[in-house]
Amino acid sequence: MIRKLDNSNKVVAKQIFTVFQNAYQVEAQLIGVLSFPPLLRTVNNIEDSTTSFYGFIENNELAGVIELAKENEQLNIDSLTVDPSFFRKGIASKLIDYVLADNSLLKTTVETAVVNIPAIKLYKKHGFVEFKRWTPDHGIEKLAMVVKKTL
Repeated sequence: MIRKLDNSNKVVAKQIFTVFQNAYQVEAQLIGVLSFPPLLRTVNNIEDSTTSFYGFIENNELAGVIELAKENEQLNIDSLTVDPSFFRKGIASKLIDYVLADNSLLKTTVETAVVNIPAIKLYKKHGFVEFKRWTPDHGIEKLAMVVKKTL
């Protein structure tokens, strides 16, 4: 089941933080870095965030989280994480489908590391195409992908 999460609630923010930490530790290993910016987020950062969080609940546990931000006329997926204990159950795909089905905006974007092949394949499966590559100050080469809604 997917539902909107109240990240301003400290208990919920801690649950989101736990999923982020568990998932981003796996991603950091996958892309081969010791210092990974998403791992630096704190419970307070999540609690104070103005983005929207949606969670996939399985067996009364928060199994996955998608974080969204509206910017101009587009929706940005700022985070998409699944707790490793729930890997390979299609949760990330269900969260993407949920967002794309409910999105009234014409364009949705996402960013990931160039070497994160599983994430790139997942987004391509949902119609995302690459439109930009760059290397931010932290040194991890990234790419941006977009999917445009057809009317």
